[in-house]
Amino acid sequence: MKILVIGGTQFVGRAMAQAVLDRGHELTLFNRGKTAAALFPTAEKIVGDRDGGLDALDGKRWDAVIDACGYYPRLVKDSVTKLKDAVGVYAFVSTISVFSDLTRSGIDESSPMGRDAGDGVEEFTGEKYGPFKTLCEDELMAVFPKNHLIIRPGLVTGPNDHTNRFGYWPARFAKGGDVLVPGLAERQLQHIDARDLAAFTLHCLEKGTLGNFNATGPAERQTMGDLVAACLEASGSGANPIYVDEAFLLENEVQPWSELPFWIPESAEDSRGLFAFNVQKAVNAGLTFRPLIETVRDALAYENERAKAEDFHNWAANLAPEKEAALLEKWANR
Repeated sequence: MKILVIGGTQFVGRAMAQAVLDRGHELTLFNRGKTAAALFPTAEKIVGDRDGGLDALDGKRWDAVIDACGYYPRLVKDSVTKLKDAVGVYAFVSTISVFSDLTRSGIDESSPMGRDAGDGVEEFTGEKYGPFKTLCEDELMAVFPKNHLIIRPGLVTGPNDHTNRFGYWPARFAKGGDVLVPGLAERQLQHIDARDLAAFTLHCLEKGTLGNFNATGPAERQTMGDLVAACLEASGSGANPIYVDEAFLLENEVQPWSELPFWIPESAEDSRGLFAFNVQKAVNAGLTFRPLIETVRDALAYENERAKAEDFHNWAANLAPEKEAALLEKWANR
């Protein structure tokens, strides 16, 4: 197959591009040529900008396009309109955040979606992320009503994640010592390795599988304790996990997600369903998951490479060491 990837050099897009090549397909990348431009030297590369610079795509045709970086409805509308007669299938990477009611478990593809993006200002915020993606899906389906593939991942993990959301945990455990872990070991988690997400997308394109799919996992229940165990095994550091009560953390102004990734407090009823999605439709269609330890080991290797050039404590998501130490001391003396 001839496959166009919009983006293709950062995290999810990079995993998609690599999967295209690994499965023997012909890859074309369309991006601004500013990030990791040397990646994928065998691919055709078209330099342009989806914001007003799509004419570089004129005169070409592909069997499918994978849009891994569509966030604003206006820009997705421009892309689907430009590619209407140039691609056979339009695959769009969306998000499980499109659903309007995240308070309950078992959300599936038939659940209601949210479209209220507030004031209409084109600004990327956490509150607008889900509704914007819903509106992006609307633009896609208006132009590709039948030949579309919409993949809705949850938290994406694995190597090459520049946000540090998942990599914080293996990197922190590798440092050793007492490690603050929020909540209970039995708390359920859901996430998907970017490489599994890409493999599923390519599998669907190869099989002609169309429609909408929630894509997070794994298929069996996974917990924070499982993640901690994998981090301990991958690092071999002998670190000591200390599970700290969520109420204590909130009282001490610890920020969920930004300071402690993967932590959604049980008291946050409006997002309780984010780690309890129904993904059976995708599993039935061929979604598979690699072992957690593989994702953790590869994420740790990536974080170690980053640490050679960057200060870990300046990365996007982390609990400052001095704050963690103070919290653990306070917790021990409570």
